[in-house]
Amino acid sequence: MSVKASGGTSVVRQQIFRTVPVSTISQAEQQDRYLGASELTELDTFFQSGVKRVEIAQILTLKSDLIVSRAANRIFTGGSPLSFAERPAPEVQMAMAGATQLTAVTYTDADGGGGIFSGLKALFTAPGSGSIPAGFRPISVSSYGPRNMTKSLRDMSWFLRYVSYAIVAGDPNIISVNVRGLREIIERACSTPATIVAIQTMRQASIAYFRDDAEAREIVGTYFDVLLTEFKAPTPSNKQRQRPTTDQQGLELPQIYAEASERRPKYVMKPGLSGVEKNETIKAAYRQIFERDILRAYSQGVSDLESKVKNSEISMKEFVRRLCKSPLYRKQFFEPFINSRALELAFRHILGRAPSSREEVQKYFSIVSDGGLPKLVDALVDSQEYADYFGEETVPYKRGFGQEAQECRNWGAQFDLFNYSAPFRKVPQFITLFASYEQPLADQHPYGTGNDPLEIQFGAIFPKETRTPSSAPAPFNKDTRRILIRNGAGIDNQLSNPAARPKAPGSLGPKVFKLDQVPSTISRSSGNTSIRYSESSTQVIIRAAYRQVFGRDVYEGQGLKVEEIRLENGEISVRDFIRALAKSSAFRQQAWTSLYVCKAIEFMHRRLIGRPTYGRNEMNSYFDLASKQGFYALVDAMIDSSEYCESFGEDTVPYERYVTPAGQAKRALRSGSIGSTGKLTKPEVTPRFIELGTPSGSLRTTPDTSMRIGQGVSKQREQTKVFKLTSHHDEMQLQGVMKAAYRQVFERDIEPYVVKVEFTELESKLRNGEITVKEFIESLGASELYIREFYTPYPNTKAIELGTKHFLGRAPINQAEIRKYNQILATEGIRSFVSAMVSSPEYAQVFGEDVVPYRRFPTLPATNFPNTERLYNQLTKQTEDISNPSFEPVTGYYSINS
Repeated sequence: MSVKASGGTSVVRQQIFRTVPVSTISQAEQQDRYLGASELTELDTFFQSGVKRVEIAQILTLKSDLIVSRAANRIFTGGSPLSFAERPAPEVQMAMAGATQLTAVTYTDADGGGGIFSGLKALFTAPGSGSIPAGFRPISVSSYGPRNMTKSLRDMSWFLRYVSYAIVAGDPNIISVNVRGLREIIERACSTPATIVAIQTMRQASIAYFRDDAEAREIVGTYFDVLLTEFKAPTPSNKQRQRPTTDQQGLELPQIYAEASERRPKYVMKPGLSGVEKNETIKAAYRQIFERDILRAYSQGVSDLESKVKNSEISMKEFVRRLCKSPLYRKQFFEPFINSRALELAFRHILGRAPSSREEVQKYFSIVSDGGLPKLVDALVDSQEYADYFGEETVPYKRGFGQEAQECRNWGAQFDLFNYSAPFRKVPQFITLFASYEQPLADQHPYGTGNDPLEIQFGAIFPKETRTPSSAPAPFNKDTRRILIRNGAGIDNQLSNPAARPKAPGSLGPKVFKLDQVPSTISRSSGNTSIRYSESSTQVIIRAAYRQVFGRDVYEGQGLKVEEIRLENGEISVRDFIRALAKSSAFRQQAWTSLYVCKAIEFMHRRLIGRPTYGRNEMNSYFDLASKQGFYALVDAMIDSSEYCESFGEDTVPYERYVTPAGQAKRALRSGSIGSTGKLTKPEVTPRFIELGTPSGSLRTTPDTSMRIGQGVSKQREQTKVFKLTSHHDEMQLQGVMKAAYRQVFERDIEPYVVKVEFTELESKLRNGEITVKEFIESLGASELYIREFYTPYPNTKAIELGTKHFLGRAPINQAEIRKYNQILATEGIRSFVSAMVSSPEYAQVFGEDVVPYRRFPTLPATNFPNTERLYNQLTKQTEDISNPSFEPVTGYYSINS
């Protein structure tokens, strides 16, 4: 199964820009202390020189082309090197010049021209330029080539840019990280002596711009000196992983990554240290082992051990060993966690890293399982790796990114272990490394953990899941019980009535198969049989036993014929027959060999005892028995238990007595399940008017029924839903009322074909209680959309018919009503026509102020009912017919067909 998963961490980027404030605060934060007086003084000096540093960087930025050109003229001959420089666009250059105006100091510009002779004159006249290295020869531009010239000028510009970065940051780390190791690279491409001469020339040219400021000259000279020193130094060798293991050969880390990483102080306990330094070293040990300064946070400490390590009676290695074996460490980092999590924390505290491989976890997991915390601590402290990294005197430290090379296979768990505090992350990170999968997981999980706390926490039959237990662990511990539902009367539950174990569930539970035996003292020769059956045949008992133990009827050849005959003859009881089935090779292959231990125990417990396991304690006892005595002892323990005897006795086939809530829900609510789902269903009831209209003597004929339905006598009359606004604070009710209003007035939902911009204000007023539903309906009828859709394309007669349909829920009653509304429509317009209908006594009596108009069935006169049916059963856009045929309509000016 191919899966895609994440290790749980983002890509780590090295810290290449180190500043004085960041470095100072980082050191204090690692030591859990306030900033010291010397650190505050250093920060004060840095901030006071901030304006000066920014001004220096501005000058170097403005004069960068002149500085680089002077260096290029110094080492190149036979052409104009500056023509190969990468120049910015004119608008960018002007913007930069405008943005970097100086206000404090005015500096003197130096002559940037003069060619190579001017450069030589300046080199010999300026102080502090440095000696020319042996082997320096000027480079011919023509022979060097345009491509190499461009690269060389780019490199010189980079050197100057790094110096400006470092001056602003107040820390030369950016120079060390980016320049260290370039000597061999430039030697292969250009010339190391020429590069040194170019840097010396840039140093001289940069200092020349600060002739009137001694402090600025000192700052610029200091950082250029760092640049020269780092460039002259040979490329440092990569940091090798010190642990010589067979699966990690070749792991190494470039020095630039180590230089760019966060600095971590290393504390070493030496006999000659002062008392303050020894106390700091002890505090560092506390922070590493307990992840906090326990002296400051909890006023706790191990005074006896502190005295011994200060007096050199024990080494720091022994001090670490005894701290990890102390009751405080056991209480904080061992007892609250499972063994795999305690192992990870011990690796972090003692070796400063996370577990590296699966084999390593297996090795130390075996140690902690056999010997507990003391053996695990001894194994880690006495390891060769601890001796290589920390020895006898060094306090362990976190060996994270930048400290040493890291393998990719444990990248996510490594940094996840460092980024979170143990009390807040209790899930094992190494064995639960992967977070989610695209395909369902297999039916196995580490240590029996599961995603559903009510069904699969203790190793039950796992449903196919796509998420691991590590992302959503079940909130269960050793003292938690499962929630179990009894198959039978609720009053006989295990918790409420434990004495009801032998009581049969009756009609509320599964069917119970029981074989009743008479006392064995009755003689067979007397003619009385030794077995009295409650079922029609012993084969029913035997089949029920097979179905309970195996979950199915067995195939030919899998049955135990000898035990079946002995059961029929009364030589063994049903309990002994169940024991024989459970110990058969077929059941062992099905329930033991193919499953891991936790799942096998759960499977057998459900089959033989008739319920899931209660909790972790019960599972632990069975697990211990299975590991020491095996499968057959586990079967005997279940069948010989007091619960089996009380629940089934000697002659009852085990049955399912309890299920979990999740299991019950999966059975009752799954698609295609048979039986009651607990949902309330209303029976179909014949309407009263149909019942009264049905003749008693004979049924109606089909034509008669069709004629009655055509007259409106249909079940649709009962299915009118009335939308009424009762509360302006119920958003769901408001949404329903507004959607019903749109469907009634516009005969469709409004979202699919128009943006409701013009109705936003109306909806807001309705929500705020400024208008009623009646006023909302009237505003919809007077809207531009209604006029465009239901007035302009039709003659007045059709518009009147649609208006009574939308606002009164019926068709026009007679010609008098049509003439009345036609007079209003012709003289006052569509808005007065809508207002007249909404303000009519009929509207107030039927709908009131807060009811959306609807299709009126029961209250219409019989003469108007067919017209209303015809009006509602046709779509407006499909016909121009008038529902009242006694009135001859006039064709409108804008016909719908035109």
